Amino acid sequence: MSDHPSFDYIIVGAGSAGAVLANRLTENGRHEVLLLEAGPEDKNPWVHVPLGYGKLFSNAALNWLYSTTANPEQVNRRIPQPRGKVLGGSSAINGMVYIRGDKSDYDQWRQFGNAGWSYDDVLPYFRKAEDQQRGEDEFHGVDGPLAVSDVYEEHPLVAAYLESAVAAGFKRNDDFNGAEQEGFGYVQWTIRNGRRCSTGVGYLKPARKRPNLTIATNAHALRILIDGRRATGIEYAQDGQTKSALAGREVIVSGGAINSPQLLQLSGLGPAGLLSEHGIDVIADMPGVGNHLQDHINGPLMFRLKDNISANDVINSISQRIRTGMQYAFTRKGFLAMGVSMGGGFYKVDPAAVAPEIQSQVMLFSSHDVGGMPHKFPGATVVNALLRPESRGHVNIVSPDPYTAPDIQPNYLTAQKDRDILIGGMKIARDIVTQAPFQAFIAEEHEPGMDCTSDADWLDYLQKRGRTSYHPSSTCRMGSNPDDVVDERLRVHGFEGLRVADASIMPSLVSGNTNAPTIMIGEKAADMILADAG
Repeated sequence: MSDHPSFDYIIVGAGSAGAVLANRLTENGRHEVLLLEAGPEDKNPWVHVPLGYGKLFSNAALNWLYSTTANPEQVNRRIPQPRGKVLGGSSAINGMVYIRGDKSDYDQWRQFGNAGWSYDDVLPYFRKAEDQQRGEDEFHGVDGPLAVSDVYEEHPLVAAYLESAVAAGFKRNDDFNGAEQEGFGYVQWTIRNGRRCSTGVGYLKPARKRPNLTIATNAHALRILIDGRRATGIEYAQDGQTKSALAGREVIVSGGAINSPQLLQLSGLGPAGLLSEHGIDVIADMPGVGNHLQDHINGPLMFRLKDNISANDVINSISQRIRTGMQYAFTRKGFLAMGVSMGGGFYKVDPAAVAPEIQSQVMLFSSHDVGGMPHKFPGATVVNALLRPESRGHVNIVSPDPYTAPDIQPNYLTAQKDRDILIGGMKIARDIVTQAPFQAFIAEEHEPGMDCTSDADWLDYLQKRGRTSYHPSSTCRMGSNPDDVVDERLRVHGFEGLRVADASIMPSLVSGNTNAPTIMIGEKAADMILADAG
């Protein structure tokens, strides 16, 4: 590229939304697009092996390695918050569980005043993205870029957990993304033929053959170039040099719920006091940039199993690792071919709630530290996530240096309702795991242990051992209130030629994993951008 090349669109971030945008905006051949990614190409083999996410949890080359800030009031410790820094973004390092959220999530977005974002409005974009193994129906599509596949074979422990949920009074649900979300069953994965289908694979691989798409990797965005109230381009660092590129039509920020508000703040868009504190000229006092952070905190129940049927046993044994590697190499099956969980469910703590409040997932491994080495014994974990947190936090720069990680404060469990619902959800999970089918496999409850019974016990455990589900959102919130950052067409309020399209725009966090909804946001954003281009 020349020193100051010009494109129609510049997309900052090649993740779950950015890769979608790069594909869709170049399809018709009419627009020149530059896609900037701070990380490298997705050539690391562990990116494409499903269980390889464990190898990427602490890989600084492919992972931003963020962590949350301790909150002395509730969760007084730092919690790892990995984010993908590679083509495909977090879709290249996540657990590959395909969940859209509940219908009511999107209807609520519309009720907040965001026209075009109800469930009926967004369903076509979910269907457009999908290549659904089960075929096409009113809820699912085929021939889309994103592979959505079934668990390739049942596991006895997961089957026992689902049987135990039914024994505890819950219903089976064979499709969490269909007519309703509530119930228990097997999940689906973004996996095709035993290999991860990230947006880097599904969307970018076919698109990068087009002459009108330029991809710049290892390109760290420094600031958005702004002339008056119009975004005109991006300044970025690559190969030890500071470079810039100009956008004739739009700059689209797709860095995710952490990097997008950080870039806006570094560019002079954010809370005036925060920007001034760090010597950044205030272009627009926008208090909502970086505020309203939401994330799913979860409480794990960990178990010592009677038999060697878990991933712990594979990882802790050289011979088992060799055997599992050979199995995967020749069949694309076995532990290496699975997502982070095979099954689980969605349930209410308050029967009067409009939608499920807890997401439960069975994971065939256990470890003391998040992302750490598994226990030496056969182990499994039942993770129970609070789906609709009332607690709100922030993402704020702590320096004008673009390479310095921001302050990430989710304020987990600061709302009393969050504590009440998650404690209630843990009690329900305990009831499920004590049913006969699951207990047949259990030697003991390793954490928190059966002496954890009172609300005070549960809260103490959650404060000390609660974890994140890695679903940050809502830091560049969509809406028309003074604190909102983008409008219903994802245009930054008060600016021309500038949009945000990623999980940061969610008006409220969806009830489930965030990768599928973020891909949907990318699909819908592309349609709106092309429509506005005429």
